[in-house]
Amino acid sequence: MQAKKRYLLVLLSIAFLAYWSFGGYRLKSDNSSAEMIKELPSYLDSWADQIFDKDLKLSPLTKKTSGMSFVGPHSNIVNQKCRMETCFDYTKCQTDFKVYVYPTAESSFGEMVLSPSPSYQKLIDVIVESRYFTANPGEACLFILAIDTLDRDPLSPDYVRNVPSRLQRLKLWNGGRNHVIFNLYSGSWPNYNEEDLGFDSGEAILAKASMSVSSFRLGFDVSIPLFPKKHPERGGEPGFGSATNFPVVKKYLLAFKGKRYVYGIGSEARNSLYHLHNERDVVMVTTCRHGQSWKEYKDERCDADNSDYDRYDYEVLLLNSTFCLVPRGRRLGSFRFLEVLQAGCIPVLLSNGWVLPFDEVIDWNKAVVLADERLLLQVPELVHSIPPTKIFALRQQTQILWERYFSSIEKIVFTTLEIIRERIPGQRAREGLIWNTAPGALVIQPTFSDALSSFPFYLHYINIGFEKRFTAVIYSQLSSLLTPTTPLYRLIKNVAHSKYVARVVIVWCSEKPPPTYTRWPTLPSHVPLSIVHEVSISHRFRPLELVTTPAVLSLDDDAILLTEEVDFAFNVWLSFPDRIVGYPARSHYWDDTKASWGYTSKWTNDYSIILTGAAFYHRYYHFLYSEWLSPLLLKTVEQSANCEDILINFLVSHVTRRPPIKVTQRKHYKDQPRSPWNDPDHFLQRQTCLNTFAAVFGYMPLVRSNMRFDPVLFKDPVSNLRKKYRQIERVGS
Repeated sequence: MQAKKRYLLVLLSIAFLAYWSFGGYRLKSDNSSAEMIKELPSYLDSWADQIFDKDLKLSPLTKKTSGMSFVGPHSNIVNQKCRMETCFDYTKCQTDFKVYVYPTAESSFGEMVLSPSPSYQKLIDVIVESRYFTANPGEACLFILAIDTLDRDPLSPDYVRNVPSRLQRLKLWNGGRNHVIFNLYSGSWPNYNEEDLGFDSGEAILAKASMSVSSFRLGFDVSIPLFPKKHPERGGEPGFGSATNFPVVKKYLLAFKGKRYVYGIGSEARNSLYHLHNERDVVMVTTCRHGQSWKEYKDERCDADNSDYDRYDYEVLLLNSTFCLVPRGRRLGSFRFLEVLQAGCIPVLLSNGWVLPFDEVIDWNKAVVLADERLLLQVPELVHSIPPTKIFALRQQTQILWERYFSSIEKIVFTTLEIIRERIPGQRAREGLIWNTAPGALVIQPTFSDALSSFPFYLHYINIGFEKRFTAVIYSQLSSLLTPTTPLYRLIKNVAHSKYVARVVIVWCSEKPPPTYTRWPTLPSHVPLSIVHEVSISHRFRPLELVTTPAVLSLDDDAILLTEEVDFAFNVWLSFPDRIVGYPARSHYWDDTKASWGYTSKWTNDYSIILTGAAFYHRYYHFLYSEWLSPLLLKTVEQSANCEDILINFLVSHVTRRPPIKVTQRKHYKDQPRSPWNDPDHFLQRQTCLNTFAAVFGYMPLVRSNMRFDPVLFKDPVSNLRKKYRQIERVGS
């Protein structure tokens, strides 16, 4: 009898378990079921993405919190599973990486054409005027909307309405595939939901500010910085720090001046900052005085806070602080981030879950200090523990990143495009060293080479020297017969006798055919002579296949240089391979009376231009001149048939942020009867070029210098060099 009871109890237990497993879910409410269906897959998908996307780089902040978050059911980003492999058409990018910008008329609604905001217009302009742009959508890899999507806060005057219907009328929209949507703000008061764009972005790549790890699609979206409306279109202001910015520790160790939110999102950390303020080495001043109804919400500390706030000037505080706190605002990102970078104050970030701008390629551990909002009171101890050598390195890195990627809208947009380009199969990618050191990835083109030794900027990293030979490229417009008495003939002979020359190339820029080879001077057997017949003035800087040495000696056909002068300049260039090194110098200056840049050839102590009539530079600048410069710049040179030497000086100074280098020479380096330097029209034309180039670059990149290298004083003892370079000293006296 007892056995039967036990068997019955076991059967009842099995039946109850079966009912619970296969039918008990009906006891739950429909709402709970729907919630599980929506939330559970997204949570698992989030973990699956992290497990299988091991090759994707996570930022330090992402690594801290990525496993703890998932996308909720109300996200506006429809396809959370988007990756380049699933939501991007690589076939559109097989031939070239081109970007199509929709015409403004295509963003019209009815008969009214909407004008984009000034910031979005700048964004469009820098693309349209770049080498990325194509007017043919059939050859485009990426598509940029003419619809202004920067500000998606419905309370903003720049908010564009009816975006979904506008997108549906775009024939090329295709669900957003291969489109890039730029956005600075989304969501609105009081929740500031950053995922709410107000339209379905579909399979488009989001280039977005204030992105959180919960909505960021790794390897697909691009996190960009929040930049203000006054942010310059091109160029931008330089950083306030310098390579020798001492003292290492400034007047204030840690500082912050900004808004205090009495309530709502972002208020937790900012309301607690007063605990850190000691008025000595830590200055934390906030104000409640913002917003239209701040007085209605002020608390007992507001009056005292406002008083302390008014005692400190914001810019002075930035420049006199070693570390600057960057807490989150209403959104994860803030304008303060770029302001602090520019000031050379090391950012201390308090914004948990923020995907830092361009963190796919930028190593932010070398420029910022990451802190946890929940451990605010430990921040002073954290920054106190950082040694001076680390502080100095962090400060220097803030300046590199600011100047190379953040100081203008152009740099922010181009960095975004380059990150996307490097994801495409078949496109060469740059390594982290290039992205995180000067001169930066935007001026290092992987189509030139994938080896660091091919560029003049990384020799001290890889400890490899250059080949000690050069290629002489002589630009000639000779109209008379070539005879042994012409300057060109003598120049070729002198250059060919240099022990460092590898080849002599004549760029014959004339409608007349060049002389036959029998009329050219006979050169040593190991120095080949090549003639290239071109009619464009810019062809002297084309990446000629004949130029195989790192060093290029650019010459005009009427230059008068001795072999020793050539050898001395080349030895100087070997010490400065990233710069232009040469003999003839010119300078630029600001003319207050005309409010424009001026150009002068007067012999003064200062110079900023080395003419390419007799100058050494690295052959990589040939490539940048032809393949990287804005088409507007090259068009200016072609139309004027002048100024190509000024333009390459702009290019090199822009890349290096350093002046060229002058070596001393005899009084003249050209035959004076043929020289145009005394022609007023010639100078007027070059001044026009100077101002046009500065406008396109967005700033004046030329840097003045008064340093000169003399053969008597360069490196070796004076007595030895007097014997080594006798002809220079004798002829120049």
